[in-house]
Amino acid sequence: MSNYSINTKCVQGGYTPGNGEPRQIPIIQSTTFKYDTSEDMGKLFDLEASGYFYTRLQNPTNDMVAAKIAELEGGTAAMLTSSGQAANFFALFNICQCGDHIVSSSSIYGGTFNLIAVTMAKMGITATFISPDCSEEELEAAFQENTKAVFGETIANPALTVLDIEKFAKAAHAHGVPFIIDNTFPTPVNCRPIEWGADIVTHSTTKYMDGHGVGVGGAIVDSGRFDWMAHADKFPGLCTPDESYHGITYAEKFGKEGAFITKCTAQLMRDFGSIQSPQNAFYLNLGLESLHVRMARHVENGQAVAEFLQAHPKVTKVNYSGLPGDAYYDVAQKYLPNGGCGVVSFELKGGRSAAEEFMKHLKLAAIETHVADARTCCLNPATSTHRQMTDEQLEQAGIPAGLIRMSCGLEDKADLIADLAQALDSIE
Repeated sequence: MSNYSINTKCVQGGYTPGNGEPRQIPIIQSTTFKYDTSEDMGKLFDLEASGYFYTRLQNPTNDMVAAKIAELEGGTAAMLTSSGQAANFFALFNICQCGDHIVSSSSIYGGTFNLIAVTMAKMGITATFISPDCSEEELEAAFQENTKAVFGETIANPALTVLDIEKFAKAAHAHGVPFIIDNTFPTPVNCRPIEWGADIVTHSTTKYMDGHGVGVGGAIVDSGRFDWMAHADKFPGLCTPDESYHGITYAEKFGKEGAFITKCTAQLMRDFGSIQSPQNAFYLNLGLESLHVRMARHVENGQAVAEFLQAHPKVTKVNYSGLPGDAYYDVAQKYLPNGGCGVVSFELKGGRSAAEEFMKHLKLAAIETHVADARTCCLNPATSTHRQMTDEQLEQAGIPAGLIRMSCGLEDKADLIADLAQALDSIE
């Protein structure tokens, strides 16, 4: 469907039924698949033929949905995972091993920061974290001889910083390594990082892609542009024979368009088993069919809420890249001309006590540890996810005690603003 717009791809990408076949993507709710001969199945295990033998590795429903996401991002291959966290881990671990190094933006989701800084460090993979606002010289200085990947988020969760994709991609390519970017918040509807130089794109499909809070999941998309064999010494896992698959060299057999995802499936999904269930993939596809319509409303509501909050006397600061004067307004105009997402964060005068009072009086916005949903949800990190930290520690972490994160859903913006107004009025 390369000639169609992204709106049409959201609805019809990834699956074209034949004569008399189901119009909707079918749910192949089966763990196993039957073959007539051992020779037929043996070809699958040798990666000599395409097909399915066990859902822990691949499933037809998942592959149809992954194909749609690949079309949306402009990639050549994709795979689904059990969560966004699994997608980020697989994307990095697919090319990194003990003794390797990662350069990462410091402004990323806390769970991903912990994955890279703590868990992967236990596996012997180190990282250097650098501000998304760094100069080209500072970014250059972060690289080491053993650097194998650069990582960042298009719009960071929850900091809402907007990454200069071209700057990070250019630095990665100058050192012969791929740039991996998490595009969860804007989705490919509002930003397609591959067009700006990214090599691998990841998603927590749990968020806007699903959009209804029904299924946890993740996705990895390969641009098919990074030339692994041109940097064969850096990526032996892709460029030297894999003895667990009879000596196949992925980059030679599947080319730069298919090597990364094939290895990620054949090795990592085989060994870790972080597969998305076919039922969740089906739900995800339902969300994708309306993604292009929903994102416009999320952005509209986010912009309206941000403008209201910016003018309110009880609010000291609003973080939203659609606001003129926001630190990331200019870079957002470049990469996100149609808007970014519906997530807004803001600080209240009065700190922790003001935030607690505000949260108590919300009526429409639900208090949840979630974002990017059809329903508006709100969170005060100081009294929930980060409640173990003192006000001083919160300030040092860039999460003031009075900070509120609001994910604007699909409700009427006037109702959202009215709910905010009455909750703000409750603060003494």
